[in-house]
Amino acid sequence: MARYTGPKTKKSRSFGEAIFGFDKAFEKKKYPPGVHGLKRKKKQKSDYSMQLTEKQKAKYTYGLLERQFRNLFVKAAAKSGVTGEILLQFLEGRLDNVVYRLGISPSRPGARQLVTHKHILVNGKLANIPSMLLQPGDVISVRGKSQGHDFITNNVRGKNEVKKYAWLEWNPDKMAGTYIQAPSRDQIPENINEQLIVELYSK
Repeated sequence: MARYTGPKTKKSRSFGEAIFGFDKAFEKKKYPPGVHGLKRKKKQKSDYSMQLTEKQKAKYTYGLLERQFRNLFVKAAAKSGVTGEILLQFLEGRLDNVVYRLGISPSRPGARQLVTHKHILVNGKLANIPSMLLQPGDVISVRGKSQGHDFITNNVRGKNEVKKYAWLEWNPDKMAGTYIQAPSRDQIPENINEQLIVELYSK
């Protein structure tokens, strides 16, 4: 399965929330897509259906492929601790997600593109793998010759509108941020029921 590149509003409507960020079109049509979206009766979902929906929502939110997501779950399950929380910490610790959280890009797909196009450094070294998992203390910065890139400077100028995350620090003068630590579950803003994902993969 290839990475999803279809209509984002339609996908958000199928989940009932704007999983890709604020969406004007979604705000106008907060009902399922399709001709019968408004009239469709809500059926009682099975446990499997709810678990699968939650997994799909998390996968689309962070922009992962099916195999990538499952591999990350396996890695989370192998660690001691609460598997669901560790899974979300891994998702938040991906390089493309941190670039997005730091406000260098307004979206995760945009952050992924910045990384693959070699605009981002990690600890002073070029990093072009979006799925790279960061470690506490890692410094993420914009490559020197990329700091004048309009797409980047326009987003950084609007940094005051970006939410502050306790596990990240941003230095606007150096156009660099630090991944201080893995966030705790209550610090992660995404509306995802990770326990349902654990139940799905535990069958």
